[in-house]
Amino acid sequence: MSAERKKLILAIAVIFAANIFIIALVQYASADLYKRGSSGDTVREIQTRLKNWGYYNGAVDGIYGSGTEEAVRLFQRKNGLSVDGQVGNQTLAALGITPSSSGSSGTQTATDGDLYLLARVISAEARGEPYNGQVAVGAVILNRIKHPSFPNTLSGVIYQTDAFTCMVDGQFDQPISETSYRAAQDALNGVDPSGGAIYYFNPDTATSAWIWSRPLIVQIGKHRFCA
Repeated sequence: MSAERKKLILAIAVIFAANIFIIALVQYASADLYKRGSSGDTVREIQTRLKNWGYYNGAVDGIYGSGTEEAVRLFQRKNGLSVDGQVGNQTLAALGITPSSSGSSGTQTATDGDLYLLARVISAEARGEPYNGQVAVGAVILNRIKHPSFPNTLSGVIYQTDAFTCMVDGQFDQPISETSYRAAQDALNGVDPSGGAIYYFNPDTATSAWIWSRPLIVQIGKHRFCA
């Protein structure tokens, strides 16, 4: 091999390595990451949600200290996330906070966090149900956001105390099925097989007498969807 050919190969290799390094830097820069020492409005939002859901009992001051880090670890452990005490895009999504909603310049769309949370609940609550029953469960959750009796955010509805049995029986921590992601997307797109329901229950396992008083709209699979 001639010296000139060796130089050409070396130059190409250097250029290739430089391009890979630049791509890695861009990807790293575009990822949201909040950790000990971070501060600002997004940290305050993280603290607020963790406090509302019982993971954090410190001050909501927008400063990511050891207390916030420990609360994040607890949240990650509870929700089947990688436990590192840092809030990257996956943990942001689980909290219902997306880069676009937190004012960052990340590439994640505004609905990514909603899709993740909704799919996780659908998978936990309607695993094994017909596909339109899975979409209907997602629709009920979205219908609650618009109803004055419930919180007006997706994460608020999902994490509302005693709202969903999957939050206490361990099902919420199980892997998310592929059909649940599709069902969540359909529900977010406005598909509502529940007919506008704000409640659903399985009559074979329901322990509340009150839920039977709700007017039945439709039954899909094992779930009764009610007004």
